[in-house]
Amino acid sequence: MSATPLSTASVRAALDDDAAGTTVLTPHDAGYEAARAIEPAGVEWRPAAIVRPTDAAGVARAVRFARDAGAEVSVRAGGHSALGLGRDHGALTIDLRGLDTIEVDAAARTAWAGGGLTAGAYSEAVGSHGLATPFGDTAGVGIGGITLGGGIGLLARSRGLTIDSLLGAEVVTADGEILQVDAEHHPELFWGLRGGGGNFGVVTRFRYALHDLPTVVGGMMLLPATPESVAEVVALAEAAPRELTAILMIMVAPPMPFIPAEWHGKLVMMANVCWSGDPETADTALAPVRDVAARAGGTILDMVRPGPYASLLEGGPQGSIVATAGTFLADRLDMSAAEHLLAQLESSDAMMRAVQVRVLGGAVTDVPADATAFAHRDAGIVGAVMAAGPSADVVEGYRPWVAALTDRLRGRDGAYAAFVADGNPELARTTYPGATWDRLVALKRTYDPHNVFRANLNVPPA
Repeated sequence: MSATPLSTASVRAALDDDAAGTTVLTPHDAGYEAARAIEPAGVEWRPAAIVRPTDAAGVARAVRFARDAGAEVSVRAGGHSALGLGRDHGALTIDLRGLDTIEVDAAARTAWAGGGLTAGAYSEAVGSHGLATPFGDTAGVGIGGITLGGGIGLLARSRGLTIDSLLGAEVVTADGEILQVDAEHHPELFWGLRGGGGNFGVVTRFRYALHDLPTVVGGMMLLPATPESVAEVVALAEAAPRELTAILMIMVAPPMPFIPAEWHGKLVMMANVCWSGDPETADTALAPVRDVAARAGGTILDMVRPGPYASLLEGGPQGSIVATAGTFLADRLDMSAAEHLLAQLESSDAMMRAVQVRVLGGAVTDVPADATAFAHRDAGIVGAVMAAGPSADVVEGYRPWVAALTDRLRGRDGAYAAFVADGNPELARTTYPGATWDRLVALKRTYDPHNVFRANLNVPPA
């Protein structure tokens, strides 16, 4: 289905509705540039209009308009996105940031959350009740994007993926119908929403399970990166009790104020850890990592502290940085891989470059692989290779380096949907392999046969 460029006047006439709370921004409006800006920087797609509804009915009107106009539609769920706001200048962006309410039922351990909330805002709200839902490691990510992609974060090994705590959703489909979806109502669509991305509709509200978690022990440990320390920490994270989750960033230390000046420009490993078991046993659980640091030359920084889960979520990408990235799955990261990645980090002249390693296992593997559209639960590692610079032109030169290192670290076919930055159709097929792909295609034919929702890691209806 080819897209038809939209007339901005037609969008405003059809959708700008003060009474309904829906506003429209076009390229000539004050506020458009700020509204289209997205992190990380370098995304220059300029939609014909940005529609800002405040409820599901407003979203449904926007979807029906775009469908009838034959226009490309993209959805902004509140956070950052490497895919941007729209694929061409005639696109319509539905901006969900006005759908930011949250209803917490602390007694029932559930919450309804608007599709425009960020993980940080949600986690702060439920954290005030001593409760948590597992998201990622970034406060600024939208709950919609991370949930629909799967949700791998600092509670993954103890509480599972975000989708494992998803109980239901309110969904606007391609025909503008508003559906209440859960395990009993539209169960196949509920299966597809859990990992299948934004292919089937606009999720205006999510219903999550809440976990009792008043306090975790976590934060950042910075240690020297050597082949031995990298391989050993990854192995320790894999073998640790499931209450410990680690996300590792192996990089050349940037000149940031919190990093001692003598380490600027040197290879370091930033270990973001979360212990969600008994706080009194956290030091015992983390002792092996600290031992590795001691053998590597000593811990550079140790910012691990008790506190609420929300306090571990970082701010997110910086708008002034343009980045390129590749993603990979692996079963392990051995000494040979560690040696290679460190040599490659030293060889690049990118202003910022890093390899991120998210160690899985634990509760992630408790759910059968076919229970959701997240098909790679048995992968030991989800990783990413990143390079950043001051402009898109400069970063373009880093792409071959990123691609080569990503290919070297890839230990198995597949990808994590939320980390696929360019909508690569070949990666879509390996992200959703075999029977998973077939079920998603069948769902697409049912709920979006004309592929209205395609500004994503797309599953086409044919």
